[in-house]
Amino acid sequence: MKTPSVQVSSRAMDVPSESRSARAARSAVTIRTMSEPLHLVDTTMFWSPTGGGVRRYLQSKHEWLAGQPRWRHSIAVPRVAGSPASDATLPSLPLPGSGGYRLPVSRAATRRVLVGLAPDLIEAGDPYRVAWAARDAAQALGVPAVAYCHSNIAALARLAAGPRLGSTAARVAARYARHVYSGFDLVLAPSRSMAAHLEEWGVARVACQPLGVDTSVFRPLAPDLRWRERHGWGSETRVLVYAGRFAPEKHLDVLAEAVAQLGAPYVLLAVGAGPAPPRAGERVVVAPFVASTTELATILASADAFVHAGDQETFGLSVLEAMACGTPAVVRDAEGLGELAGAGAAIAVEDGTGAAFAAAIESLFAAGDRADRSRAARRRAEASDWQRVWPSLFGHYLRVLGDAAAAPRRKNEMRTEASPR
Repeated sequence: MKTPSVQVSSRAMDVPSESRSARAARSAVTIRTMSEPLHLVDTTMFWSPTGGGVRRYLQSKHEWLAGQPRWRHSIAVPRVAGSPASDATLPSLPLPGSGGYRLPVSRAATRRVLVGLAPDLIEAGDPYRVAWAARDAAQALGVPAVAYCHSNIAALARLAAGPRLGSTAARVAARYARHVYSGFDLVLAPSRSMAAHLEEWGVARVACQPLGVDTSVFRPLAPDLRWRERHGWGSETRVLVYAGRFAPEKHLDVLAEAVAQLGAPYVLLAVGAGPAPPRAGERVVVAPFVASTTELATILASADAFVHAGDQETFGLSVLEAMACGTPAVVRDAEGLGELAGAGAAIAVEDGTGAAFAAAIESLFAAGDRADRSRAARRRAEASDWQRVWPSLFGHYLRVLGDAAAAPRRKNEMRTEASPR
């Protein structure tokens, strides 16, 4: 049976390099001699009927692993209406005001679900109850656990608490993150900025592992004139699109203010769902979440520019998908979005005001270099195609499996010893 093609990253992991190399070598021998596939279980509460970057990441990984005979993949998430069934369902309750998320409330019940899947490796995609249950399950089974930090909980806490209590809330959230992540063998961050935050909070064993995009689906296409006509937009209309969750930290009000200042012929199309949609109006059109990646790619490729004013994005998957379509982007110069915009791949706006975004958007159309920007955006996306990303990610997995194999035991022995409480 063919061993998966992966490359182990040499990024420092707060583990002595000599020890890491020896462990990885032992792991390689162990993995190649195993008769059954390695079982990876992804688990998270970030699973909504209206999509999201975490869900896209997990589904893309699941599709790729279907063709990797040395791996088996299961997804354990809350069951949500309108969403395909996952491999395992986490007991959960609706989370009001979240836009469709459900909250697993029982750590013990979630642990039992994860233990029952008998994984070789667990990845937790949120830092809340699921993360604690993933730690418990990994310890019970004697297998490693990885956390993927998809959200900056300190920044979210600061925003939710408001100006008066924001700083205190952010400090408490940072301490919590250090505490919950201390029980993981590895903590992945999708951007350098998020990795730096984790390290500032005192989290150990952090590695930067960016996300990716399917450039065969999200690719430059001729604008769909019929799609534009259905909205009453002619060739002279400058269609600015935002696609993603409608949440306070996305600052959709800033984009609405920008198009209001620009006036005709600019129009903002906001595609998605969530608790904080922009207010529809003469220059703002709100469209529902689009489940089909093909349909979404058509929308992105048919727009004149992609806009995103979020200042807390740990990566910016929707921006990368627009770039893959060759659509120039105007984004906030902050966190993950600022990194995606590097080397001229997008226009980065330093000030998060409607006036600043209006000026940046206007400059995009006035400069006469949209074709060059389109090509630069596509090149940036091609460098992050999922086929380039997976080897790096699975290199991290193999390394933590190698660390766990320092004193290897048979999988069936580990499962016999595990007894869910």
